[in-house]
Amino acid sequence: MKKTLTFIITAAGSLFTAIHPCIAAQAQPAYPAKPIRIIATTTPGSGPDIIARLLGQKLTEAWGQPVVVEPRPGASGMIGAEIASRASPDGYTFMIATSQHAIVHSMYEKRGYDLIRDFTPVSLMASTPFILVVNASVPAGTLKELIALAKAKPSQLKYGSGGSGSPPHLSAEIFKSMTGIDILHVPYKGVTPALNDTVAGHVQMTISVIPACITLVKAGKVKALGVTSAKRSQLVPDIPTIAETVPGYEFIGWYGLTAPAKTPAAIINKMNGEVVKILKTAEIQERLSSLGAEAIGTTPQELGTFMRAQVEKMRKAVKESGARPDA
Repeated sequence: MKKTLTFIITAAGSLFTAIHPCIAAQAQPAYPAKPIRIIATTTPGSGPDIIARLLGQKLTEAWGQPVVVEPRPGASGMIGAEIASRASPDGYTFMIATSQHAIVHSMYEKRGYDLIRDFTPVSLMASTPFILVVNASVPAGTLKELIALAKAKPSQLKYGSGGSGSPPHLSAEIFKSMTGIDILHVPYKGVTPALNDTVAGHVQMTISVIPACITLVKAGKVKALGVTSAKRSQLVPDIPTIAETVPGYEFIGWYGLTAPAKTPAAIINKMNGEVVKILKTAEIQERLSSLGAEAIGTTPQELGTFMRAQVEKMRKAVKESGARPDA
């Protein structure tokens, strides 16, 4: 009798041990079980902030949990990125990574985070080209003529940017390096004042996001000489690429959704699936187009490969161009 009782107890214990993980798994609340935050490392109303809000609205509709966008601007995006990198990897914090972060990774030695090591990729959501525009009175109607003018007047032409270390800054420095021209950098606190001074003639050129300058182009206040993408953009198909004059030139802005490193793969995959579904909708594609961006949607692995390539490209560009944050 004792042997039989011992056997029953042992068997029951073994069975409980076997099914215990299943019970524990069933006890876990379905994801998401509470509000999600998306950190945008730029000011409210900027591209990353707007894209985060578009995504957040659709995620809220799909999952029934609030998605809060938290702007954390400052220090070329480093403040927000450091906050995001230190957040709990529980699937309730995400960050919009951009080309700015790849540049910062290369230009600033002192950072409190590593873009590749400290973040898990979710999906590359969208990309956007920039446009090189010049003051209407600049005697150059093509990129070739602008290059010739700059070579004839070394150190006399100035270009504005949205700030030292910004994508427009480095894209112009790459252009400068690849063409051998000598133009001077004038940093501003944002692209709008840089464009205003380009219209006024205080600087002769600026590389700008499409939405900020396209109205000025159509009004004849500035001339658009080239887009920075490798191929002509569907957003402005009549404007030639810089690469048509300067072979090999390419510089794009991009928006990727990332999470703190070690966020569970199941959560990453669930978020990826929903994000890609959202990006395929006509509504979101139209909204992104109005921002000068084209919807993409990739796997986490594809975004990871893309980010590593972008960091390496920016590192090489910074080294070859001699670009500095305070240039």
